[in-house]
Amino acid sequence: MTIKQLSIFLENKSGRINEVTKALGEQGVNMHAFSMAETTDFGILRLIVSDVDKAVEVLRAKDFAVILTDVVCISCPNVAGALSKILEKLAEHQIFIEYMYAFAQGDRANIVIRPSNLSECLKQLSEEDCHILGDQQL
Repeated sequence: MTIKQLSIFLENKSGRINEVTKALGEQGVNMHAFSMAETTDFGILRLIVSDVDKAVEVLRAKDFAVILTDVVCISCPNVAGALSKILEKLAEHQIFIEYMYAFAQGDRANIVIRPSNLSECLKQLSEEDCHILGDQQL
């Protein structure tokens, strides 16, 4: 199962990230996970949120450039080497990871992965010691 991730393109300007978080917060959209990547002129804020449709509507109404992307979110034991086992399995099947970010909650680690091949990634992960998360589980 894949989940939807929002990618928001922001100018590298003070306060731009806050404008996003404020707009979402005012509309009751919770951010479950995020990652910020930047270049010289702009940044890409990647978000997993509680209500994708509402978030897109709110942000586009405020003239933010928003793109939806399918990603895989998995949960695995929060122990040394657990992620390495998963990534090794994906590498064995030539699944390239375009990017990923993670967050831990107690004894579980949650990893958001953007693989080169979504269907093959899901197939391989279903055989691993991890749990693929859906929107309602975040």
